Amino acid sequence: MGKQKSCEFGVKSDNNGGTAVRSKINTQDMVLCGVFTTLIAVGAFIKVPVPVVPFTLQFLFTMLAGLLLGGRKGALSVGVYILLGLVGLPIFAEGGGFWYILKPSFGYLLGFMLAAYVTGRMVERKGRLSTGWVMAVNFLGLFIVYAAGMIYYYVICNYVIDTPIALGPLFLYCFVLAVPGDICLCILAAILTVRVKPVFDRMRGNAAKR
Repeated sequence: MGKQKSCEFGVKSDNNGGTAVRSKINTQDMVLCGVFTTLIAVGAFIKVPVPVVPFTLQFLFTMLAGLLLGGRKGALSVGVYILLGLVGLPIFAEGGGFWYILKPSFGYLLGFMLAAYVTGRMVERKGRLSTGWVMAVNFLGLFIVYAAGMIYYYVICNYVIDTPIALGPLFLYCFVLAVPGDICLCILAAILTVRVKPVFDRMRGNAAKR
């Protein structure tokens, strides 16, 4: 069979500081990015009905995008999801459209993309993965998501849409009540990654050789 079609995706240097080479994303990678973009969109509407604050599976799929696809492709999957929502597709939790950037919760979406990149890059640079190590990486990603989300929430509420919120209520409603479910998803994502990633990488490697 012929080689897969590919397009340029960025620039990557070797470990010895040699000549930079073009990193490419092939047809298989584009399909996988599309799959995770779809999962992220669907995950926004899959709610886990726990007491006080139900949570969705969106955070799980954004984490897995970075952990399984790598930093760049994981962030690309989340970025495409955000772009599709901003152009009007009703794939955000409360619809879609460019106006969504004025919603206080939009910062969490930006946090998803940044966290997918950071956690994905960390996993890419690690050799053998352990559940504990991946879990620690996921908690770092969780911190990134909530830091971006809460800062954005505070700025939009207090300086853009004139619905002031103090730091105390912000911390309570945007972190304390919301984070327990996402902690569970961090643990689940670590378990899934350690078990699935070796098989996932072999499948991608075998497909690339065809």
